[in-house]
Amino acid sequence: IFIDDILIYSKDEKEHEEHLKAILELPKKEELYAKFSKCEFWIPKVQFLGHVIDNQGIHVDPAKIESAKDLGIS
Repeated sequence: IFIDDILIYSKDEKEHEEHLKAILELPKKEELYAKFSKCEFWIPKVQFLGHVIDNQGIHVDPAKIESAKDLGIS
């Protein structure tokens, strides 16, 4: 089984720690393992599926907006 992306969004660090522990326990129970060299933890901002997710919320990636402007799409 391959799982490509798991994003965990939390309101604050305490909640994030709880969410992270819960998510990491799930594959362990099923004897599945992650390649931790490919994992990133505690990232304050991430680009995902054409959006930027940060502590302010979910936004369209500014690069996508510029590309649309360059094509004349508004």
